[in-house]
Amino acid sequence: MTEELEVIDPQEHLQELFKKEKYRQRIAQVAVAGRTTLIVDFDDLLAFDQELAEELSKHPDEYLKYANNAAYAQLRTEDPEYAEKTETVTVRIVRLPETAKLRKLGSKHIGKLVMVQGIVVRSTTVRPMVMQAVFRCKRCGEITPVNQTGPFLRAPFACTNPSCRGKGPFDFIQEESTFIDSQELRIQERPEDLPPGQLPRTLNIKLMDREIVDVARPGDHASIVGTVRAVAPTLPRVGKLRAFILHIDANSIEVLGKEPETVHPSPEEEEKILELAKDPWIHRKIINSIAPSIYGYEHIKEAIMYLLFGGMLKRLPDITIRGELNVLLIGDPGTAKSQLLQYVARLAPRGLYTSGRGTTAAGLTAAVIREAKGGMSLEAGALVLADKGIACIDEMDKMRPGDRVAIHEAMEQHTVSIAKGGIVATLNARTAILAAANPALGRYEPHRTVAENISLPVTILSRFDLIFILRDEPNKESDSKMSEHILELHRKGSSPVEPPIPTELLRKYISYAKGIKPALTKEAVQRLKDFYMAMRSASETEGSPVAITARQLESLVRTAEARARSALRKKISAEDAEAAVAIMKRSLEEVGIDVSSSKFDIDLIMTGKPKSLRDKLQTVLSTIMEMQRETGLVEKIALLSELETEYKISTGEADRLISQLLREGTIYSPREGYLKKT
Repeated sequence: MTEELEVIDPQEHLQELFKKEKYRQRIAQVAVAGRTTLIVDFDDLLAFDQELAEELSKHPDEYLKYANNAAYAQLRTEDPEYAEKTETVTVRIVRLPETAKLRKLGSKHIGKLVMVQGIVVRSTTVRPMVMQAVFRCKRCGEITPVNQTGPFLRAPFACTNPSCRGKGPFDFIQEESTFIDSQELRIQERPEDLPPGQLPRTLNIKLMDREIVDVARPGDHASIVGTVRAVAPTLPRVGKLRAFILHIDANSIEVLGKEPETVHPSPEEEEKILELAKDPWIHRKIINSIAPSIYGYEHIKEAIMYLLFGGMLKRLPDITIRGELNVLLIGDPGTAKSQLLQYVARLAPRGLYTSGRGTTAAGLTAAVIREAKGGMSLEAGALVLADKGIACIDEMDKMRPGDRVAIHEAMEQHTVSIAKGGIVATLNARTAILAAANPALGRYEPHRTVAENISLPVTILSRFDLIFILRDEPNKESDSKMSEHILELHRKGSSPVEPPIPTELLRKYISYAKGIKPALTKEAVQRLKDFYMAMRSASETEGSPVAITARQLESLVRTAEARARSALRKKISAEDAEAAVAIMKRSLEEVGIDVSSSKFDIDLIMTGKPKSLRDKLQTVLSTIMEMQRETGLVEKIALLSELETEYKISTGEADRLISQLLREGTIYSPREGYLKKT
């Protein structure tokens, strides 16, 4: 340091920075809003005086005190009345030029000011912490204040009254002591910062002050500026260990990835967004911007567009109707399902990707964890972290059935209820789910029903708004285009097609659109009703399958809302209703067709058995009961010939039906070759 610098008092020097117009405004705002913190950009410090900025990052404890005093002095000139009331101003430094990586934090950072970024994985409750404790001597009644540091409450060494000088005992006086709010967070490295093959590291953050506690919640991406501290852990009856543990005393905390609604686009971006929405072909543009490197799948990208924008949540006094859509993709291996899912998780303002085999019920909903200080706490799982976002679940068919049940409630009610370890809680999980599954037999068998093709229970299938089947069928024309697309992609090393809307802008566009609440018009209502009635009337004739249920009608409304929203329209037009009907038909055609009678049959999804199969099972069962009245035991050979002559059911098919009834336990075989109704 030169002689000259020693003369300049850092506090006065900092006050010169606060006298600039920008900070005078900020200090005036502090007084108006009734806060006690002043936000300072590190860049401004650097521009003002580089050496001062360097000193601040090397000796934050000392220089932050100077900054606080300087800010308070400036507040006294701006608003003396408010300054009298507050007594202190805390300066919070934000946006350091470089981010320290969590795994690189070490001994050289101790006592320095750093900025770290990560995902908040756990936060404790806010607890008051004593800063200055006041004690009363029990012998003479003398009152002694003691400033507190460290984790334990320290009493004075001896009474300060010269005539007493007693070594105690002392009473702690809570009313006269000063407290501040404190909270601990744990942050974890972001997945994109992870070196390959490494587990994410975590770091504890201590927050002290009512204005920074409870800012970040689990699942938020946060950027934290603070001083690195090292504390030696203590073992009972042994003392302190030689290896220390690092944590950060936070000076400021900013949440980066907040819930989608609060990401406000800048005026220029808003102009671009409104310009885009005027385009009559906006839907086509958005569809073409979704995963442009994946060839084809127009209808699936359209469904993903609806999923990203979502419908509207409706809260009625008695029930809540969800707004988010759930989409299921079932497909042969190699049909780019996982790629689509990972793309959506990246594009969504709040997206999470998880794969079926490595996922448990607690990991999806919430885990109850024993805290180090005793007591239980909840740690949010994937569906809770993706609240108001999108959860992409890959390989859903590979999940254990016990874990899959955990998704039921989240898919329809949008909550996660937990009652374990003395914690009874209901958490929000307003999540749109995009799931992928493989067919049960490895490939999709077109001549078998959906329920036979998918090894997912009916209870889950009926909660999906749209179900699509991706089939890998050889076709000369499409195969030639597909191969050109893939080879071009490898040759260039980038996407052969440029997305019409850049990803960053599309993400902002989606966030912006979420603020729009479209309303149904009469024409749209009429179109949806016509479709619903037509599909229902098809099932009125005796013996035909049920084509559609009220759940699908709600899905239609959500899809139409999402389509209006994606064009930033306040009204749902007939055109939106038509598009919703078209994509629902496409989904039903792929899934809800009863193979043997080739009619729509929603019961495939709802009950897992098509109408024709149920009718045949009924026939077999009634025949068995008739024969049972006559003979007591039914001989299998006699039954088969009866079915063939009377009902034209071939022996092979009758065999299959009988074995299904045996499996379900409706009939049983008392001895070889004989059957009886249970």
